[in-house]
Amino acid sequence: MAERAQPVNLADGIGVAVAALVLLAVMGPLGAVLWRAESFSGLGPADWAAVRFTIGQALLSAALSVGLAIPVARALARRRFPGRGILISLMGAPFILPVIVAVLGLLAVFGRRGAASEILGFFGLPPIEVYGLHGVVLAHVFFNLPLAVRLILQGWLAIPVERFRLGATLGFTASDVARHMERPMLRAVCPGAFLVIFLICTTSFSVALMLGGGPRATTVELAIYQAFRFDFDLARAALLGLVQVAICVVAGLMVVWIAVPHAAGTGLDRPLERWDRSGTVARVSDWIAICGAALFLLLPLGAIFVRGVGGLFDMPGLIYAAALRSVLLSLATATVAVALSVPMALLIARGRARGLFETIGALSIAVSPLVVGTGLFVILRPFVSPSGSALPVTGLVNALAALPFILRALVPAIEQAERGYGKLARSLDMSGWHYGRHVILPRIRRPLGFGAGLAAALSMGDLGVITLFAAPQQGTLPLEMFRLMGAYRMEEAQAAALLLLALSLGLFWIFDRGGRIHAAT
Repeated sequence: MAERAQPVNLADGIGVAVAALVLLAVMGPLGAVLWRAESFSGLGPADWAAVRFTIGQALLSAALSVGLAIPVARALARRRFPGRGILISLMGAPFILPVIVAVLGLLAVFGRRGAASEILGFFGLPPIEVYGLHGVVLAHVFFNLPLAVRLILQGWLAIPVERFRLGATLGFTASDVARHMERPMLRAVCPGAFLVIFLICTTSFSVALMLGGGPRATTVELAIYQAFRFDFDLARAALLGLVQVAICVVAGLMVVWIAVPHAAGTGLDRPLERWDRSGTVARVSDWIAICGAALFLLLPLGAIFVRGVGGLFDMPGLIYAAALRSVLLSLATATVAVALSVPMALLIARGRARGLFETIGALSIAVSPLVVGTGLFVILRPFVSPSGSALPVTGLVNALAALPFILRALVPAIEQAERGYGKLARSLDMSGWHYGRHVILPRIRRPLGFGAGLAAALSMGDLGVITLFAAPQQGTLPLEMFRLMGAYRMEEAQAAALLLLALSLGLFWIFDRGGRIHAAT
């Protein structure tokens, strides 16, 4: 007898069809690019240099992000202070911030004319050179440090308070606590956090485009863009895309091999108390870590606000037109992402070929969005012009990019809903639309709202596929910002950055808040 209340025929059929469409939308364009490639001559020295730089900067960025996150997460786990919840919430929003806005904020603080360079100049020191490897790593750490802190903090909070109480009873010192409780947890949590950040840095495009600094600081994703944009060398772009997939697969296998499961045990869910936090050294080190992370994250955003608020109402009309275009594109992206994720999440939650469908849902992380976008253009070119399909293709690629994150939010919620209410719904002969409306939907509104907001915010700040084929009158707000920066119109670019930041956060808040209203707890 089936243990699920929802009949599997129609729902599973829709889920399988959607998964097949996602697989076709991701791998079909890659096949189209390979098919259109006239010849394959292998990768040249510049391409291998891009591969080495990609792996090197991703390893360095992930190591710094995780390494710096450990003392910050430990400090947040040990300290209680006003504003702690707000700071932790900030740590949970690394993907919401548009890349181009963050880069502009980092330039305002760490650039040659930034605040840090001015302070160095006061002491007679040279300004900071932010372009190149150090600039790319700086930007990646800025984006991924909050994510690493949130992931590691969850591991710290999962250690039962009874373990710390027992350690205090046995006279454990701080080094004993670290040896017997904290290091085993870090050994289990850090490899996963490292993998996520490594994959994000490997597939990064906008950061390398704006801070790369020439051939010596070119990533694989940027090399793919150059192969499409300047040479239209489909064979080289396809080979680089396959190399990027191979890097992601090897990284995933390495982390699975290195990671060691760690069971912290169960407790009585009492409030966390730490008896190893009273020392002066521990207190000072914790506050240094918290204040340093807060300043590192907030100063660039504050610089964007200060420099952009003055010109917010003096921007040219094309900026507001691009903003409206970006908002509409983001809403369409969120709609498509939700339409794809819900049937797949239902299918995955029921455990039917789970590994296969989870792999399909995660493919868009490994395959270059530029390869997918160009392949779609190749497929659609006999029917529509590249400029005519630029915005729809961009929206579809952005929806595919957001799909893995939405699935990770939806699948656990659906599993919990079916475990808690499946038998009752089956006893009431509830199925189909009624089952989805009364059992599933009320209990996935929160993660669904979060996922839709995340998809909208990601699309709002995306500077990827749209750079390839958009006509001058089709630019989105990030693309127009990039053009303003290229024309050295920095005041207008900073005002546009503030507008983009407000719109991205606003869209995320509206969707996330909408999912919380009247949602089941």
